Amino acid sequence: MSRPSPPSSIQQAREALGKRLREIRQDAGLTARAVAAAAGWHESKSSRLENGKTTPSDEDIRLWTHVCHAEGKAADLIATARGIDGMYVEWRRLERAGLKHVQDSVLPLYGRTRWFRFYQSQVVPGLLQTREYTQAILRTVVALRDVPGDIEEAVAARMSRQRILHSGGRRFAFLVEEWVLRSVIGNPSTMANQLGHLIGMTAAPSLSLGVIPMGVIRGHAWPCESFSLYDGKEAASELVSASLTITQPSEVAEYAKTFAELASIAVYGAAARKLITSALDALG
Repeated sequence: MSRPSPPSSIQQAREALGKRLREIRQDAGLTARAVAAAAGWHESKSSRLENGKTTPSDEDIRLWTHVCHAEGKAADLIATARGIDGMYVEWRRLERAGLKHVQDSVLPLYGRTRWFRFYQSQVVPGLLQTREYTQAILRTVVALRDVPGDIEEAVAARMSRQRILHSGGRRFAFLVEEWVLRSVIGNPSTMANQLGHLIGMTAAPSLSLGVIPMGVIRGHAWPCESFSLYDGKEAASELVSASLTITQPSEVAEYAKTFAELASIAVYGAAARKLITSALDALG
């Protein structure tokens, strides 16, 4: 199976890095062919690097800057390249150290964030999940991907992380599509307990929980992949095969605008509880 094309964020970052490499080469008065020859590469490699087709390795950058007599720029370029690789992390690679590792990996981000916004088009947001609901989701992850089965440790880590909801000094906004409430995760009993928990959370003073009704006129608020926003400085999107981190201000702003559009068609408070109760009644 071929590897999927990189998201636009990553491609733009690669192209920006390639432009910097080209400028360094031009400042040195060298052709791309001359750099390739001095580095011992096929001449097409220089073109791929300059055009953002490939993210350069640390050694590629060291060779490039050495040939162009710009060794002082190597460290900054290497840091930039590593940042590009870190934007797109395959779930298999992230989960290789265990599911608990995945849960713990976001703790630094959560610790420094004061304004959280979560949109979920598939499942209940992690900070609002019950223990049994989380167990059911992680069992599915283990079944679909060849990852360590440290489910109980991962569940405990997620439950512990939920304490941040009561830590004070933070704001939380959650949006879910109504079909999330009607998708049975685990079994009906697991889902009933989860929906009951959500009903209670609609009254929590530290957060807002909005439900986007099925059949509502969407306007500009198209359903999309699940994503989260942290203080307006960073966004994260959950793809089927990977996690995508977005830090480019213009793209973070697009996610913030999308969240605002989705929030504008959601219902809250009593209206949200009515939709959750309806989903609960449908379980029989």
